[in-house]
Amino acid sequence: MKLNFFKACKAAAVGLSLAACVGAVTNAEAAPNFPRKQIQIVVPYAPGGASDVVARIYGKELEGVLGKPVIIVNRTGASGAIGLESVKNARPDGYTMSYMPVESTMLKALGIAEVSSDDFDFVCRIMTIPAAITVSADAPWNTLDEFLTYAKENPGKVLVGNSGSGSIWHVAAASLAKAAGVEFTHVPFDGAAPAIAGLLGKNITAVAVSPAEVKANVDAGQFKVLAVIGDAHSSVVPDVKTTRELGYDVTAMGWGGFAVPKGTPEEVVQILSDASAKVAQSENLKSLLKERGFEYAPLTGTEMDAFAKDQLDQYSQLIPELLGKK
Repeated sequence: MKLNFFKACKAAAVGLSLAACVGAVTNAEAAPNFPRKQIQIVVPYAPGGASDVVARIYGKELEGVLGKPVIIVNRTGASGAIGLESVKNARPDGYTMSYMPVESTMLKALGIAEVSSDDFDFVCRIMTIPAAITVSADAPWNTLDEFLTYAKENPGKVLVGNSGSGSIWHVAAASLAKAAGVEFTHVPFDGAAPAIAGLLGKNITAVAVSPAEVKANVDAGQFKVLAVIGDAHSSVVPDVKTTRELGYDVTAMGWGGFAVPKGTPEEVVQILSDASAKVAQSENLKSLLKERGFEYAPLTGTEMDAFAKDQLDQYSQLIPELLGKK
């Protein structure tokens, strides 16, 4: 029995060594002449949305740079978790990529899924979408300070609509409230459009959504934007100051980038990062972002890895507080 036991251990060790060697060969062979075949980009949301549109123009430009077909696959469900999980578990060879939304740094804290941005290696960021605090045009506040002073004097009376509980716009408003030391009552809607309708109907005090989503109402004289919760001015409302400029150290915004599963060979990640840098210079891409009201905000894969880690840390602390779990 003892002899058989040692033979079994030796056989297992040999098997593990062979498996390791096979894995090493697989990874080593992934980089030379990459790409040698079609690349798939998974978008974790439905066709026609902002993520899908950005992914398709990125994919088309990437195809031109790399000289291989790039297809888009929409894999929806669980607030993006289904699509992200599928890429996380894909073979890490560079042929399966994911569109990466800000929600990739929020899903774990929200308790929706275990997948997070830490499960990926980024190759780029393309754009950002800042939040904005918007009120009715006839509201008594013309500055963010006036609005927040009222909120401080009337705890819980300011009703701020968002696109859903736990959404980036909910987090944006909550982040501002925390930084300013005020209490908002957050009102979740099923998307930004219903929240905007709520403000039009004077059912809420303000909305925290993107500048692009309220631009038509601003242009029509129905709304005014008090501040942008982003790291720079919005091209949609360029004269509106950021919260940081106004003395509140808070930034919360949507963003979109692209990544591959963790463990993808460094050489492949670098090839995709270099190609993405060229894609980011595409006039077609820049034109699309401007048309949609998104901010052109490219980052390299390395820069985006660091940025996503900071975002993950931030939301891992903030979201449990919002949900009353901390």
